[in-house]
Amino acid sequence: MNIIAVDIGNTNITIGLFVGDEEQFVKSIPGQADSKLTECLKSAWGKIPIAESSKEKKRDGVIVVSSVKPAWTRKVQRNVKEELGEKVYIIGENIPLPMDLAVDEPGEVGTDRVVSAAAAYAVVEDAVVVADFGTAVTIDLVDEKGVFLGGTIFPGFEISAEALKKNAVQLPMVKVSRPKGPYGKNTAEAISCGLYYSAVSTLQEVIRRYAEKIGRWPQTVLTGAAAELIKDDCDFIDSYVPNLVIKGIVLAYRKYIEEKE
Repeated sequence: MNIIAVDIGNTNITIGLFVGDEEQFVKSIPGQADSKLTECLKSAWGKIPIAESSKEKKRDGVIVVSSVKPAWTRKVQRNVKEELGEKVYIIGENIPLPMDLAVDEPGEVGTDRVVSAAAAYAVVEDAVVVADFGTAVTIDLVDEKGVFLGGTIFPGFEISAEALKKNAVQLPMVKVSRPKGPYGKNTAEAISCGLYYSAVSTLQEVIRRYAEKIGRWPQTVLTGAAAELIKDDCDFIDSYVPNLVIKGIVLAYRKYIEEKE
């Protein structure tokens, strides 16, 4: 199975190429970098083999999208149609969600959260928490039967830093980094420490409360662009999996195909 998986986030668009079920590459591109997006999509599509039965030399692959930003979804659709002459399959529209959701408004849950949760559960096959540190941070819980129960959402590092800068005029804008110690020696370091340790402690506290709810400590998977920054201080995390959304997109499409057969 040959798939180009596209994760459209709030800040970046990540593209993963899988040929014959083997990952070839995963690349993250700023969402506003249209020329780089076109280049990456064309490069990925060019690596997909021609279908043996195609007289028109059509490539034997699909482009599957999970998106939290409709405007960028439309951009990718236009790009794929104009540059490749193909269509995209959108999870939650053309492709059903890969797991059941026990939430009040299933249509309001970002498909990135659902496919990540499904990918984690497919490996763990038990209750699992997925913590995704991106523009926003989501910490979601799946039960032992593979049902998405819901989660928590709070601002990511950049949003939090911007909020401090905007609402406290004497505070500088900072880029959060792993602290050298438990407190900062200057204002910028103090902000970085505050945001960093707040994120780590919030993650641990949320997981603890989930554990109380289900009666045991669940397996926990950490992912997202900012996850690598904090993972070494999260000894309560079981695994760190970059690009879990991309893996979940592939899983969702495979499940869809298998259930059609």
